[in-house]
Amino acid sequence: MAKSKFEYVRNFETDDTCLRNCYIVVRLDGRNFHKFAEQHKFTKPNDNRALGLMTRSARSVIEELEDVVIAYGQSDEFSFVFKRTSNWFKRRASKFMTHVASQFSSSYVFYWKEFFGEQPLLYPPGFDGRVVLYPSNRNLRDYLSWRQADCHINNLYNTVFWTLVQKGGLTTAQADERLKGTLAADKNEILFSEFGINYNNESALHRKGTTLIWEKRDETVTKRMKVPNQEEKDMAVTRSRKRVEAYHCDIIGEQFWEDHPDILEDDN
Repeated sequence: MAKSKFEYVRNFETDDTCLRNCYIVVRLDGRNFHKFAEQHKFTKPNDNRALGLMTRSARSVIEELEDVVIAYGQSDEFSFVFKRTSNWFKRRASKFMTHVASQFSSSYVFYWKEFFGEQPLLYPPGFDGRVVLYPSNRNLRDYLSWRQADCHINNLYNTVFWTLVQKGGLTTAQADERLKGTLAADKNEILFSEFGINYNNESALHRKGTTLIWEKRDETVTKRMKVPNQEEKDMAVTRSRKRVEAYHCDIIGEQFWEDHPDILEDDN
């Protein structure tokens, strides 16, 4: 870019380079999504179309930015974890946040019809974002555990609340009053004793959220190949490719991390 006397204005830019050797986490949250869900008549307590669209949008981000090693989402939020050694955008926090937010938001609009069919998108959705750095594997796992625990707490409440309204005949105000001061055990008891619902049998997608990671998968394709001294013929060829895979499982305990040891980088 040609220099000019106006170039000094660049000195007003704030240095927002992320600290080295830290995982960079970008978390997006739907802006005013309570209203958005009502206006678009999302099913209560969980709308699988909306959750599927969130996951598809997150997948678009990961496929665009391969330095994302894991992403976790629930309800109207998604967290994207960039590897500690990432040097995308020279580790500028503003670049990470704006790129993720714009890619996610545009994907949400782009893939809307894939999940909602002919139901119109009444107005553009908005997502706010933040960047947080975590220096150790323990810190990062505790962050992801916090988000999954939040998923459990919110989904248990919403499941009981909307069951009381939809099956118990209560108003939303009455259901809210009924649940005041209740613990998780109390909510589980209401579901089981009054409605015959075992919360543990509810969809893992709703109880555990969605975890996205890169995994290698073997693909077998048929290729027409020329064999020496013979005519061309179709032959099966197996190749390994990286794909983004979705899991709806516990990520607080050890099993998930033992099954996928390549996600985290060595603290040493």
